[in-house]
Amino acid sequence: MKTNPFDFRRRIVRSRLRMFLGTLYFRTKRRLKWIWERSVFARKRSESDLPYTISRHKSPLLRELKDVEMILQYNKIKNLEIAASCIDGLILEPGKVFSFWRLVGKPKSSRGFLPGMQLRNGGFYAAVGGGLCQMTNLIYWMTLHSPLTVIERWRHSFDVFPDSKRTLPFGSGATCAYNYVDLQIRNDTKSDFQLRIRLDKEYLMGEWRSEFPARLSYEVYESRHEFRSEPWGGYTRRNEIRRKIFQEGDFLKDEFLTENVAWVMYDPILPK
Repeated sequence: MKTNPFDFRRRIVRSRLRMFLGTLYFRTKRRLKWIWERSVFARKRSESDLPYTISRHKSPLLRELKDVEMILQYNKIKNLEIAASCIDGLILEPGKVFSFWRLVGKPKSSRGFLPGMQLRNGGFYAAVGGGLCQMTNLIYWMTLHSPLTVIERWRHSFDVFPDSKRTLPFGSGATCAYNYVDLQIRNDTKSDFQLRIRLDKEYLMGEWRSEFPARLSYEVYESRHEFRSEPWGGYTRRNEIRRKIFQEGDFLKDEFLTENVAWVMYDPILPK
C-alpha cells in the first residue's frame, strides 16, 4: 500500500512510560497471536541442503559508522551467531510462515546475547541483542529475489547515517524489535524452501534453497528516490522499491513492492 506523500507528520518523541506501556501491550498481543496461530509457523529444520539455490546474499559484519564504538559491532557478531543457530536449516513448507522472532526468541543475557547497537527515536544506544536487524535485512533482501511472500515487514523510520559504500537501495531492509516488530514470510508455492544462514570472519551469509530449480528471476531496484525538505523543519528520505520479474530471460512484469519514508538525522546537503 502506498502512503499519502503529504501525510508524514512531525516526529513525536514519546515518554518512557508510554514506550514501556506500549511495548508491554504489543508484546502481549503478539504472544497471544503466536498461541492462536501456532500451527502455521515453520519450525522443522534440516542439516542437509535442498538441491537448488534460489537466492543468496552476504553483508559485511563490520562497517564504518560515525560515533559507534567498535565493541558494539563485535558484540553484534556474537548476537548474529546465536540467532543463526536458531534459524539455519529451517524448512519452509507450502502454506507455512517464517517468523524471525518466533524462531530466535527473546534476546537475553542468560542466553549469551551481548549489548549491541540498537536504533530508537533517531539515535542509537547499547541494548542486549542489538544488531539483529542485519539478519532481517539480509533475509528480506533475499526474499525479494524469490517467489516467497512477505506478509510482515517494518521499515526503518529514521535514516541515521549517511550512505557509506552502499550497494543496495535505501529502504531495502527490514527492521526488527522483539517480538512485535517482526519479519514474516509465507510460502505460497507448492515446493519446500530452506533458509541457510552462516557467518565467516567477514560476512553474514544467507541462501534460500528449494527442492526445484527457480522458474523466475528478479531484478530489485529503487525509483522516485528523493530527500525532501519538510515544512516543519528537517528532511525526509523517500523512495519506492520495485522489482522486474523474468522467466527464462523474458520480461513478465514490473511490480511495486513497498514505499519508504524516513526521517533524516544528518544534513543531506553537506558533503559526506
